[in-house]
Amino acid sequence: MKNSALLIVTLLAAGSAFAADRGFASLFNGKDLAGWKIPTGDNGHWKVLNGVIDYDARSEAPGDKNLWSEKEYKDFVLKIDWRIKETTGLYPVPTVLPDGTHKKGPDGKDIITPTANADSGIYLRGTSKAQLNIWCWPIGSGEVYGYRMDAKMPPAVRAGVTPKLNADKPVGQWNTFEITMKGDRLTVVLNGKTVIENAQLPDVPAKGALALQHHGGFKDGKYNPASSLVQFRNISIKEL
Repeated sequence: MKNSALLIVTLLAAGSAFAADRGFASLFNGKDLAGWKIPTGDNGHWKVLNGVIDYDARSEAPGDKNLWSEKEYKDFVLKIDWRIKETTGLYPVPTVLPDGTHKKGPDGKDIITPTANADSGIYLRGTSKAQLNIWCWPIGSGEVYGYRMDAKMPPAVRAGVTPKLNADKPVGQWNTFEITMKGDRLTVVLNGKTVIENAQLPDVPAKGALALQHHGGFKDGKYNPASSLVQFRNISIKEL
């Protein structure tokens, strides 16, 4: 009995040491939004529901409707689970090519396909330009829209922030991001697959808060066709 008790204590100590070695700190306690800045005037639309952060795209905040972390981060590894609860209508989605540009038709305009969609994302380093998209586009989640769509960026930058593959699970299922930000370099692993690898984000701020993105909204009795009907859970970060 004594030996069994000693073994249990040893295993618990080893487990605690392993967790400490990993160095991850939780950013969500599963009970409330401690550690996050709820938008002023939100009126309960960012909330904790059944142990997850739930958003219904209906924030009543007159200004910024995103949910920001209280703390700022420089270099880090962020782990976060997310899922799109449901889509909110058809959205005009372009065909994104591997170099980050859009496929054009004979008329020189983007080829558009109406697609069932919902849209959110994660802001890095305090700026919407460094946003990882969460959506239903065929290109997949994890791209950095603000850099990909910036025609002033070098071709290598725009291609670098374009997902190498679509690793999203079907709408309604949980996905896991592992996001590594070091200097101006970004790597994104989605559901165990690397979709962005060592991409450069020129002039990204050296430090800043994280945000869970509001997108779209509810008007005239219906949702915009790219609204943020999303949930988040298991959020943790390791500062590098």
